[in-house]
Amino acid sequence: MNLRNVAIIAHVDHGKTTLVDQLFRQSGTFRDNQRVEERAMDSNDLEKERGITILAKPTSIEWEGTRINIVDTPGHADFGGEVERILSMVDGVVLLVDSSEGAMPQTKFVTGKALALGLKPIVVVNKVDRPDQRIQEVLDEVFDLFVSLDANDEQLDFPVLYASGRNGYASEDPDRREGTLTPLFQKIVDHVPPPALDAEAPFTFLVTLLDRDNFLGRVLTGRVTSGKVKVNQAIHALDMDGNVIETGRASKIMTFRGLERVPTEEAQAGDIISLAGLTVATVSNTIADVSVSEPIQAQPIDPPTLSMRFAVNDSPMAGREGTKVTSRMIRDRLMREAESNVAIKVTESADKDSFEVAGRGELQLGVLIETMRREGFELGISRPRVLFGTDENGGRTEPYETVIIDVDEEYSGSVVEKMNIRKAEMTDMRPSGGGKTRITFSAPSRGMIGYHGEFLSDTRGTGIMNRLFEKYGPYKGQIEGRKNGVLISNGSGEANAYALGPLEERGVLMVGVGEALYEGMIIGENAKPEDLEVNPMKSKQLTNFRASGKDDTVRLTPPWKMTLEQAIAYIDDDEMVEVTPKTIRLRKRFLDPHERKRASRAKAA
Repeated sequence: MNLRNVAIIAHVDHGKTTLVDQLFRQSGTFRDNQRVEERAMDSNDLEKERGITILAKPTSIEWEGTRINIVDTPGHADFGGEVERILSMVDGVVLLVDSSEGAMPQTKFVTGKALALGLKPIVVVNKVDRPDQRIQEVLDEVFDLFVSLDANDEQLDFPVLYASGRNGYASEDPDRREGTLTPLFQKIVDHVPPPALDAEAPFTFLVTLLDRDNFLGRVLTGRVTSGKVKVNQAIHALDMDGNVIETGRASKIMTFRGLERVPTEEAQAGDIISLAGLTVATVSNTIADVSVSEPIQAQPIDPPTLSMRFAVNDSPMAGREGTKVTSRMIRDRLMREAESNVAIKVTESADKDSFEVAGRGELQLGVLIETMRREGFELGISRPRVLFGTDENGGRTEPYETVIIDVDEEYSGSVVEKMNIRKAEMTDMRPSGGGKTRITFSAPSRGMIGYHGEFLSDTRGTGIMNRLFEKYGPYKGQIEGRKNGVLISNGSGEANAYALGPLEERGVLMVGVGEALYEGMIIGENAKPEDLEVNPMKSKQLTNFRASGKDDTVRLTPPWKMTLEQAIAYIDDDEMVEVTPKTIRLRKRFLDPHERKRASRAKAA
């Protein structure tokens, strides 16, 4: 059978997953009357809630006698580790670009990886039915991007289609607003080469994705690079240096048919399959026939740039909501994550009760924490910190990001001012149509931690910010942190309205009436720069005098409830986020005020 392997790559929100939905429908993968959720490929709960793709997923459709294996990839740079590995499984890419937003940072990141591997892209200008489309300018931007990424002549001669993934049509005519996706199917079949692999050589297979199944154990996914594999065939796993890690049998082989994984008796070169039967092999290992001793070269993965401390929850309320609270359980879960996600590195601290988890960005680590929280874990999370490096002269270096901001013209001044405070340098500023301005910065990652919430407030929720790792550059010196101090509870008990009323004048409260509090817990933001210890549990003294008038009823403003990402971005170096399955609390790292004073004196010294 004819076979094509293709990845769909794009910046976040440019419509990859929606387009795959339509490809399913029009290829007959779903019956006309079958009920299928929108964005069927985003199967994980967090993906559905956030409307983003987090995990790369292969799928397969059949069109006029050709099987097309499609990989839907994440659009966020934080999950770039997934994209880098996936591209080694495919022979072509469909690059989706929004007809209004144009080429964005993540478009540049994934396209650069694809071009470096020699893949020839098909460019699809998506969402052509947008009222603010600027198709021709966007095409020019894409061409300029390819040139800047050193594309060769063949890659620069890319075919272009104009499509609306949501409405299910594609065409070579930019003015057409109807039809089907047949031109896209045809382009994939004509333009993407079939796998040029040796079917007669011994079996080899590079692991690019790993997941676990309750019945099958470890399931390794990747593309068969050469030869054939049959169920129960003897195989072994090789590491990057060619050492044998383990030997076993292929107990189950599965191929992708639509959204399902279907068992098969054998697979051959070019097929994207999942394989079970090994217990130790992991991502970037080569699985091969026992006669093979040379490993397949795996793509090197960009290093992590940010780390957080995951500690055992030691607050007075520990163990009330979660079922997984010991350091051993946390360690096992983090090690399992590091196995399947090559962009994450886990190191254990000397005292064994906390772990340093390094990753690509706040979003990636936030998703990991949210996933663990839903699994019943309780954790104490520290403020994110960037991972510094050293240059050849021994000088200190730090990670920089390219930050592209689209903002209404009236807010551009305050954005530039805030970015300057964060030691960012403006590299480009131009109008992007519709009264909006696009500003590009090169900024140290350190300065960007915690800025997103403030950015949304400054632009009244209308600004869009995109960030992408750029390079390691010279250390920029001290960057100003949070301006306000916090209100700290000086005892344990329940918050009551009588005490919270007067505290509202001091700042913004984060707790409501009746909430359980403990000493050292953060209950609000102080209006002044210093921290303030307060008593939110003080109740009214009862006397035997009758009140002549009605007691004033206390009317409180609803408390400021932070999401997990907001809380992680908000805290300072001496604070932590307590994460449990039901609650997110902010607290001081040292709950006892005397210990806090001792620690701050030691830091000052």
